[in-house]
Amino acid sequence: MKRKILFVSSEVRPFAMSGGLGDVVGVLPRVLAELGHDVRVVMPLYRKVSRAGLEDLHLSLGVPTGAGERWCNVRTAFLPQSKVPVYFLEHDALYDRDGFYGTAEYPWWDNCLRFTVLSRGALQLCHALGWYPDVINANDWQTALVPAYLNVLERGSPLYRAASVFTIHNLGYQGRFPAPQFGVTGLPWELFTFLDFEFWDEVNLLKGALTHSTLLSTVSPGYAREIQTPAFGEGLDAILRERSADLHGILNGIDLVEWDPVTDPHIPYHFSADDPAGKALCKATLQRELGLPERDDLPLVGIVTRFAWQKGVDVLAEVMPHLLALPLQMVVVGSGEPWAEKFFRDLQAEFPDNYRGIIEFNTGLAHRVEAGADLYLMPSRYEPCGLNQMYSLRYGTLPIVRATGGLDDTVENYNPATGAGTGFKFWDLDAPALEGTVSWAVDTFRTRADVIAAMRRRAMKQDFSWRRAALGYMDMYERAITLRGLQVGV
Repeated sequence: MKRKILFVSSEVRPFAMSGGLGDVVGVLPRVLAELGHDVRVVMPLYRKVSRAGLEDLHLSLGVPTGAGERWCNVRTAFLPQSKVPVYFLEHDALYDRDGFYGTAEYPWWDNCLRFTVLSRGALQLCHALGWYPDVINANDWQTALVPAYLNVLERGSPLYRAASVFTIHNLGYQGRFPAPQFGVTGLPWELFTFLDFEFWDEVNLLKGALTHSTLLSTVSPGYAREIQTPAFGEGLDAILRERSADLHGILNGIDLVEWDPVTDPHIPYHFSADDPAGKALCKATLQRELGLPERDDLPLVGIVTRFAWQKGVDVLAEVMPHLLALPLQMVVVGSGEPWAEKFFRDLQAEFPDNYRGIIEFNTGLAHRVEAGADLYLMPSRYEPCGLNQMYSLRYGTLPIVRATGGLDDTVENYNPATGAGTGFKFWDLDAPALEGTVSWAVDTFRTRADVIAAMRRRAMKQDFSWRRAALGYMDMYERAITLRGLQVGV
C-alpha cells in the first residue's frame, strides 16, 4: 500500500549535516520513495544552506509557540537523485547562524524555541499544504516534540490520525533545558511531570518523545539492546525497558553509489571482490601520498574519526606509542578536541617512519584511506550504528572494532580455527584489550595472507544497502499505523 510519510529532522544531507543523522535522512526518504511511497522532508533553513536552486513558496506559515507566534517563509528543493520534496522553514532570527546548534564553546541560548518552531512548524506546514501523512518520523531531540503535539494539540484535526515514530540516532543528546523553558513549547504544564518531560527538575525533550511516540526506533539492533541498560541508557533505560516491545533496532545502510570501490572517483584504482588487484595499487598510491615507505609486507592501519570522547580517542592516545612499535604503518585523519588534534599531529615527529597524522576533514582522503588501508580501527565507547566500519567492509579493509552497538552487529569476529569472520573485535575499552587486538590483527595479516584474502572477499560481499533498511522501516511504519488506528479509533 502506498503510504504518505513525513520526515522531520534538524539535518539532511547534502543541505546541512554534522553527523550520522544527516546521512540517514539524506538517503532513507529517497529509497522509500523508490519503493513507491509519497515521502517528504522538513528541516530548518540554516545560513549554510545555499539558496541557489531553492523554490520560494511565498508561504506565510504561522507557528504557535508558548513564546508567541513565529512566522516562517517556506522554500523547497528535492533530495538529490529523487523527487522527494524538502521543505525549508525560513526564519532568519532563529536559523541564520553559523552553527546548527551553537558554537564550539556553547549551545544557542534559544535552542528550545528554535526546535519548537521546527517541530510545530512541520505540522503547520501539513495543514497549509493540505497534505496529511500516515506516519511522521521524527529524529533525535530536535524534533522530539512532534509526537506530543500530535497527541495533545492536534486532537480533532486530520493530523491526529498520523502515527509517530521517533528515531534515536544518539541517546547521549537529549535536549535538556531549565524547567521554565517548558512554557516555550506551548504544551500544557500538566505534561511537565516525571511521567512525561520532567527529568531531574529540567525539561528533557527526548524523554517526552519516548513516552508519546507510537513506536520507537534506533539505528542498530545492538544499540537498541544496549540503551535499555544502565551502562548505555543515559538515565532513560527504565523508560526504554518499559517500551521494549515498541523499540525497533534497524541497522542503517550506506550510500552504495558514493561508497563503491568499482566506481569511486576519489580513488586512483578501482577494484571489487571478484577483481581485487586494484586494492594493492590503492595502498601503494596512498603510501606515496602520505610519504610512507611502499611496503606490502606491513599492514597499513587507517583511522578517520572525530576526536571525541565517544570515539575512544583518549584510550587510543594512551596506547599509540605501543601500537606504533608494532610492525605496521598507521594514518589518523580527524579533527575535534584540541588536545587530541595536538597529540595526533605531534606524534608524527616521534614516529616519522610509520605514522602520519592529518588534522582536517578531507572527503577525498577519507575515501583513499578506506581503499588503501588493510585494517581500519574504531575503538568507540559506544556507536549507535557506525558507518565507517561498513565503508571499510565494502572496500575490503578489515575493521578492528570495540564490540558495541552497530559495530558488533556488522563485524563478524575472526575465528582462527575456521578462518571465518570479517574483522577483529574486543570488548573492554582499555589499553591492553586495544593493543592486544591490533597486535592480533597485525600478526594475522603477516602470517595468514590466505585468510586475510578470504576475509576481504567475504567482507566486500556484505549487503549494507539502504533498500534492506528501508524495508525494515516500512514494516515498522505499518505496525505504527495499525497501532495508531487502534488508539484513535479509526
